[in-house]
Order: sequence, then C-alpha cells, then structure tokens
Amino acid sequence: MLTARENAISWDECFMRMAHVISERSKDPSTQVGAVIADNNNVVLALGYNGFPRGIDSGALPWEREGGFVDTKYAYVCHAEENAVYNANQKVGGAKVYCTLFPCNECAKTLIQNGITEVVFENDKYHDTDTCVAARRLFDAAGTKYRQFISGWSK
Repeated sequence: MLTARENAISWDECFMRMAHVISERSKDPSTQVGAVIADNNNVVLALGYNGFPRGIDSGALPWEREGGFVDTKYAYVCHAEENAVYNANQKVGGAKVYCTLFPCNECAKTLIQNGITEVVFENDKYHDTDTCVAARRLFDAAGTKYRQFISGWSK
C-alpha cells in the first residue's frame, strides 16, 4: 500500500513561491514585488504585484528611481500588497499576506485597515529605512504579527 509523500512543501513555501510567480507580472524595470493573501484554511483570497493603476499603460509614466517626486515611479506605482487587497475576492480580515519584500508604511496601513493579522515576508533589504521602521511600529501597535520566511528554494 502506498503512503503519503512526506517531502511536500510547506504552505509558507507554497505561498511565497506564488508571490514570486505573480511578481513576474510587474513591468517595473528595477523591482518586482509579489503578494499573496491566504485565509486560515490556506485558501488564496488574492494576488497582487507592483505596477501602475489599472488601465494606465506601462509606458505612460516614469519608472525612474531618482529625481523629483513627480518624475519618479514612487508617485504612481501601486504596491503589491495594496493590489492584493484591491484584488481580493472576499474580505481579507483574519488572513495572512505573503510578500516578497517587507511592506512599507503605506502598505502596512492598508493591511491593518483590512484586518490582515500576519505578514510573512522574504526580503528585508530596506529594514532600516524610515518607511520600514514606521511599518514595524504600525504593525506592533496594531498587534499584527510579522515574520521573515527563509526559503530553501533557489529562485
């Protein structure tokens, strides 16, 4: 008699891999970020990636990282976490979000306001920036758990 396979990937690994796949939809030439929202039953509620708002051509606005605010992508790009919330097929309260990059303070506010209870992130390269320091302060004040996921999978 056959027995169940024992080396299946974890849910964390599964959702983080999905976040990486959806990040590949991003047209951003320098940073591709993906997010997956899953409920307590490990059902995917939403996917998101960073990019311009729906209906805006990817060549219509700047992708620059440096310059005046209105001359850079930062004035125009919707982050992966925001897009996942916007794309949700139902309320996301009580769910977890899996992000390829630690969320900024603006995304932290969006996640908290929508009832996300846990943030699982992979990359924390902006850990000491003001936006990430503020995000951690927001998560701590709201009681939103966050933890880094270290994958054994090579991307």
